[in-house]
Amino acid sequence: MSTSASESLADHPAAAKPSPRVVVTTLGITQILAWGSSYYLPAVLAKPIAADTGWSLGLVVGGLSFGLLAAGLVSPRVGRTIDAKDGRLVLALSSLLLALGLAGLALAHSLATYMIAWLLVGTGMGAGLYDAAFATLGRLYGREARSAISILTLWGGFASTVCWPLSAYLVEHLGWRGTCMVYAAIQAVVCLPLHAFVLPGAGTVAPDGTSRASGSRRLEGTVLSRDRRMQAFILLAVVLTLGSVISSMIAVHLLTFLQARGLELAAAVALGALVGPSQVGARVIEMAFGRRYHPIWTMTASVTLVAGGVALLLLGLPILAIALALYGAGNGIGSIARGTLPLALFGPQGYASLMGKLVMPSLLAQALAPSLGAILIEWNGSGAALAFLTGLAALNIGLVGVLWVLARPATSPHE
Repeated sequence: MSTSASESLADHPAAAKPSPRVVVTTLGITQILAWGSSYYLPAVLAKPIAADTGWSLGLVVGGLSFGLLAAGLVSPRVGRTIDAKDGRLVLALSSLLLALGLAGLALAHSLATYMIAWLLVGTGMGAGLYDAAFATLGRLYGREARSAISILTLWGGFASTVCWPLSAYLVEHLGWRGTCMVYAAIQAVVCLPLHAFVLPGAGTVAPDGTSRASGSRRLEGTVLSRDRRMQAFILLAVVLTLGSVISSMIAVHLLTFLQARGLELAAAVALGALVGPSQVGARVIEMAFGRRYHPIWTMTASVTLVAGGVALLLLGLPILAIALALYGAGNGIGSIARGTLPLALFGPQGYASLMGKLVMPSLLAQALAPSLGAILIEWNGSGAALAFLTGLAALNIGLVGVLWVLARPATSPHE
């Protein structure tokens, strides 16, 4: 960069962008609070809400499905907005929407009002959870975003660890309505200012998605050729969607699957706790070694581990612990691949818009999968549901193999 150009940038405060460490730490805090006050909320609040209102547990939990549908529908618009403007605006809006939605839940005395509140929460989820945060990091740092995305997923892995005990404590002392109000206040008082005043704005980002402050050279074009781009996009969208079906169904029905294998509820809960540490442990390993390799290796490891874990879960005791450890590890690094593989295959230009389109079907599938799982379990027991998931996981391995062929020119060198 020339001296005059450097002086020109120095004249503009917008160019003085916070370091990736500051940005990722900020997003890490807000991701924990966003996941804990939305996606993970019904795990603790569903039964108290049902007991207090008289609504069925299925309808209460159905609010989350309604919210996920909203998140999927808004995700393309979210991506386009991040590309056209910046992630700071979108993420700040997500905090506002979550605050309004959570306040709406606290004040809901009819099922219709409850569902409308979840519509607001779901829109906030679409604008503020992983995919929007990944898109924001890609917009800020271009190809350099891979490490930041990996670290952010490590933060996000602690959402349930932090927020489930917090939610339980709040419910015990304030009731479920008070809990929702506390989370609404956290979104408005903590997350909104962090997004609005700590994250950098569009003035610090070059049009190609590289940081002006870093002096990175412009990254022209995409990694894949134009004729292969659409094929890879469709294939990757299917892989992510099938992965979402598997993870969503297991998240909701895991205890049912374990109890069907002969475990008592307490033992099933204790064994299910292996999934969380396995996710975090696998992400730490990926952060340490994954940056040396193309992200398609991470995706390959993810779908293989998930398939192995689900297959062992189908087989049952005495290998349930291994099954859950494998599944958790695969699911954990799958979150990293979800953000880094599109960036590697398609390049940083238009990354946010592409992510919005790419994840829409997976979010919609995530909303519908628990109901599908319930139908399969009712139809022919948990074995039928696990056999279905095993088939999907095996199919995903094959699809990633096809993706390898499409992306071969892009994946030959180490990154």
